[in-house]
Amino acid sequence: MNRRFKQLRRLIPGLMILMALNASAQQGSPGQASSSPAIYSLSLKEAIDYAVKNSVMVKNALLDLKIQEQSNRATTSQALPQVTGSLGLTDYLQIPTTLIPGEFTGQPAGTFIPLKFGTKWSANGGATLKQVLFDGQVFVGLQARQASLDFYSKKQEITEQMLRVNIYKIYYQLLLSHTQVEQSDANIAKQKELLHSSTEMFKNGFSEKLDVDKANVQLANLESDSIQLSYNISNGYLGLKVLLGMPIKDSLVLTDTLTYDMIREAALGDDYKYTDRHEYQLLEINKRLNEYDVKRYKQMYIPTANLTVNYSQNQYSTKFDLGKRNSWFPSSYVGVNINVPIFDGFYKDANIRQAKFKLEQTRNNIDSLKIRIDNDVKQAQLRFTAALASLDYQKKNMDLAESVYAQTRKKYEQGLGSNTEITSALTDLKSAQANYFNALYNAVVAKVDYQNAIGKL
Repeated sequence: MNRRFKQLRRLIPGLMILMALNASAQQGSPGQASSSPAIYSLSLKEAIDYAVKNSVMVKNALLDLKIQEQSNRATTSQALPQVTGSLGLTDYLQIPTTLIPGEFTGQPAGTFIPLKFGTKWSANGGATLKQVLFDGQVFVGLQARQASLDFYSKKQEITEQMLRVNIYKIYYQLLLSHTQVEQSDANIAKQKELLHSSTEMFKNGFSEKLDVDKANVQLANLESDSIQLSYNISNGYLGLKVLLGMPIKDSLVLTDTLTYDMIREAALGDDYKYTDRHEYQLLEINKRLNEYDVKRYKQMYIPTANLTVNYSQNQYSTKFDLGKRNSWFPSSYVGVNINVPIFDGFYKDANIRQAKFKLEQTRNNIDSLKIRIDNDVKQAQLRFTAALASLDYQKKNMDLAESVYAQTRKKYEQGLGSNTEITSALTDLKSAQANYFNALYNAVVAKVDYQNAIGKL
């Protein structure tokens, strides 16, 4: 029966990692500690919608997008007027002394006369406006704003895609596990009936006590397997809740179904586009950003121009009186500043070359991704084809094993078969059932992987 849990166990380590990533957001939320547990009945689509709204990974990806929006605002501000105001007040405890040549007053050459100019109090207030007239780097930054937003928006979509793939696989695994529980319960019921028959035959002298003991051992094994299966399913639900961003105390019910016919009727196409993959779209956006970097660094060779406008009022007084009439004097100016780059020790050239190399790396990554997409699609197609063939075989094998068990049991109850035969038939049936569910899950995973590979999940 252990093979029956193989696929579910395989998911548990990944689920534990996801629990660690989301633990801080799931614990101790204000106002939740005293609230009553909720009950959620979710289809697969509803589960994905719930995760998109509540998963911490998706929330953080959305925050990255909002952070970039504010970064774009900061970039935009560089092209807008910058206005600053200033206020100043000075109290000269000792008015500065200035020396003037003595010749000005008829004194011998080489002598100086100390004089104090100015007033004890001075004040000023004004405003300065600065405006970029031309700066190539700023203008390129403005052009790259949308590409930057697209980049983080696409990263958010990739996060949602990864989340969607994991939810698909775990959701389907849990659906199959419920079918396994039904099958396990049916096996237990069959074994209880067999135990009852063995007991009655022993009482009537048609079998040995050993046959009853063997039937009890088989029943204990089946019940033990059922307990382990229930434990694994409970762990699977815990992992799915964490993946969805759902409080652990809440109850989760899966409403979709998964059958042999649903998988068998699934079909794979041969047509797909690289541009449907979010990873490919992200690299294309990254290439655009690299191109903007090259363009931005090239703009560093072009002169920049800035406009400055200033207006101020200055007061000079022997007493502290800011409201004194005729003591304030206006001042204003307009200036244009042009900076012409001449030589920077090849700093700009080094930046341009780095940007070009990064652009070339991105182009190489795009070419590599195309190969990986082709490989992902082809492998998923091969796995799905093989999984369907195995599924058909295991379905027939399970049906045959059930028929063999039924016939063997009938012979045993008629006294024509041995306990060894019935035990062997039950073991073969359990193995065939486990192989069938494993093949069914492999087919589901292969279909999910294919849809993910072509960007249609």
